[in-house]
Amino acid sequence: MSTVSTTRAPERTARTTRPSPRKSKRRQVRERQWPAYVFLSPWMIGAVVLTLVPMAVSLYLSFTDYNLFDPPHWVGLRNYREMLTEDPRYWRSVGTTMLYVVVAVPLKLGLALGVAMLLRNLSRGRGFYRSAFYAPSLLGASMSIALVWKALFNDGGTVADVLDSVGIHTGGWVGDPDLAVYVIVLLTVWQFGAPMVIFLAGLQQISPDLYEAAALDGAGRWRQFVSITVPMLSPVVFFNLVLEVINSFQVFTPAFAISGGDGGPADSTMFYTLYLYERGFTASHMGYAAAMAWLLLIAIGAITLILFRTSRSWVFYADEEGR
Repeated sequence: MSTVSTTRAPERTARTTRPSPRKSKRRQVRERQWPAYVFLSPWMIGAVVLTLVPMAVSLYLSFTDYNLFDPPHWVGLRNYREMLTEDPRYWRSVGTTMLYVVVAVPLKLGLALGVAMLLRNLSRGRGFYRSAFYAPSLLGASMSIALVWKALFNDGGTVADVLDSVGIHTGGWVGDPDLAVYVIVLLTVWQFGAPMVIFLAGLQQISPDLYEAAALDGAGRWRQFVSITVPMLSPVVFFNLVLEVINSFQVFTPAFAISGGDGGPADSTMFYTLYLYERGFTASHMGYAAAMAWLLLIAIGAITLILFRTSRSWVFYADEEGR
């Protein structure tokens, strides 16, 4: 019995020290992954240092009274309470921004879709026109273009002179509280090139056989658009809608340039981000501005969530056809 036990002991020891296949596989996976982490490290460091840390600091500052010169003083929810219950200019900026989003986004997407459908049927020069219509999307966000736009719609500008020549006397739009916001709306709609390119790519993915079959059944152009183009293009419409809504809530440069930075006349161009800038850098209420920024983030997140939830009822995906 003693001989058997002594001969089996080394086998038992060897069996216990041998690494399990599962642990060996995990080690191999880790060895293959570390080069990826090395190459991703610049982005990860940048995301932490330039995004996550500033977000955490701004969240802390939103609960403080901070004027950029003195140390922050903790005030709890006072900034949020003042914003929501004691600041009429805040709610005016919310209303102006909502009006801008509701008017500008549908007009921009509608024009982009219309031009994309025209370009789809072109046999020559499609590349040239696509580049020409896309150019304003690259230039329109600059301060120089916004100043040119302001000059066009100012009192005595080109637009006022053209309208006067046909008997429409509106004067300068920039100085009119009822029309000033629409100057910025038109500037935004003029930059329809980016969603147009996306719409054009989506239209080219729709099979011509669908339109031919619909034409044989007697469907006209409008019926083809409603029954074929819109359903097949709905994922692209949804994508452009989400992007444009998010970008529209963050509009700043046109409002700053056209209003001269004060949101005038009569706060008619006081957009949310412009008021945030005014409270943070002009009035030196950085804690208040940080609270505004976080409420804007929450609002954009909530609206985006609503768009995703409601998209289930009108967005059609080809891979869901058989489900």
